[in-house]
Amino acid sequence: MNVYTPMSAEEFRRAAHELVDWMADFLSNIERYPVRAQVQPGEIIDQLANAPPDAGQPLEAIMQDFKQIVLPGMTHWQHPSFFAYFPANSSYPSILAEMLTATLSAQCMLWQTSPAATEMEQQVMRWLRDMIGLPKNFEGVIQDTASTSTLVALLSARERATGYRINERGFVDAEKLTVYASEHTHSSIEKGVKIAGYGRAALRHIEVDETYAMRPDALRAAIEADRQAGDIPSCVVATIGTTGSTAVDPLNEIAEVCNEYRVWLHVDAALAGSAMVLPQMRHLQAGVEKIDSYTFNPHKWMFTNFDCSAYFVKDTEALVRTFEIHPEYLKTKEGTAVNNYRDWGVQLGRRFRALKLWFVIRTYGVSGIQRVIREHLNLAQWVREQVEDARDFELLAPVPLNTVCLRYLPDAAAETESVNELNAVLMERVNATGKAYFTHTKLDGRYTIRFVIGQTYTAREHVEEGWRLLSETARALGSSK
Repeated sequence: MNVYTPMSAEEFRRAAHELVDWMADFLSNIERYPVRAQVQPGEIIDQLANAPPDAGQPLEAIMQDFKQIVLPGMTHWQHPSFFAYFPANSSYPSILAEMLTATLSAQCMLWQTSPAATEMEQQVMRWLRDMIGLPKNFEGVIQDTASTSTLVALLSARERATGYRINERGFVDAEKLTVYASEHTHSSIEKGVKIAGYGRAALRHIEVDETYAMRPDALRAAIEADRQAGDIPSCVVATIGTTGSTAVDPLNEIAEVCNEYRVWLHVDAALAGSAMVLPQMRHLQAGVEKIDSYTFNPHKWMFTNFDCSAYFVKDTEALVRTFEIHPEYLKTKEGTAVNNYRDWGVQLGRRFRALKLWFVIRTYGVSGIQRVIREHLNLAQWVREQVEDARDFELLAPVPLNTVCLRYLPDAAAETESVNELNAVLMERVNATGKAYFTHTKLDGRYTIRFVIGQTYTAREHVEEGWRLLSETARALGSSK
């Protein structure tokens, strides 16, 4: 019986060259694949072996199964006709950096465990801070996702509001803390509130205006009511670019309320932060100098592989005091002379995420990043114009960024539920073609198709084809009724 032995360096070299060739071919020809996986539940697992192999198997056999089993079950987020959710982008320089990161396989929890990783992260985060127009008194750290970044802010706010007592004593005799976010905030806020120990009942969903943005007067009223009831308002999460409609909360007015009541203000700009590389877009974050923390994801719209979430904080002392812990086996001689990023968030172990960001920024340059994002914004406005010009489509929200919220409305007098059902069928038919991929939300009870333009290689022809597919499918569906 032949027993396959682990790779030698030369076998690795040959296999790596073959894989890079496959990767380049795949990305060059990705438009040949359906955007959304066209498989049924259970179809992939039924093709996977029920038990692991006893003897090792050659890479050729593994890759054959990858191509035949795994690839058909993948939704291709790097397809230029991916218009769903928010993007999770990649680019060639980012992929190359990820290969180097995997080769180095460093655990970058302390400065001493890889000084270059720590100091590159410190400098690249300063680059990012300046690129998106944050004040110089903010410092940054890379978290994995915006969900984690928000959790870090919620924990920091909890500790500051209680004089850091919960970390020491737990929730025994703790004050009742409250958190505020709009009705359209991301679901990760509620999850973070639960994980941080506030409890779901402590989360106040603040009313929004006709643009789906938080109302500062409603926020003030909620905070005042909680104070009168003996509660302690501790954190407000404002959103620049909500997931449903990319609504923009009025940051300056919200910051005024938070500063008056001494409440931590965290800004979730997970998608929209990338657009701030364009100075003309920074009016969306007017008042940012008054906030406490800010997060955005370069892995969404800055061509950097998932995962990479940039978290910025004004008071680094409050951040480190919330998370630091000093077991003997992690003490090093450098002490406070360096940043030890294991004290800047939840994780102890950390990947060398800064390397891919460094590769991307240096390869594109600031002007290159601006050019691509500017084009995406212009294409979103083009789609908005098509929707507004079409008699049988309706625009359901403003378009401040790269997301167009729309629905097919052939009969303005139709009941909302029947229109919802029609649009659900429409979206599924379009997605089933494999030519484009859209997802939905509901705004004021209306089924809303979201047309999101932000994939790295999306160009005008992809957007035009996406609109043509959507509108023609809708009208064919309408005529069959």
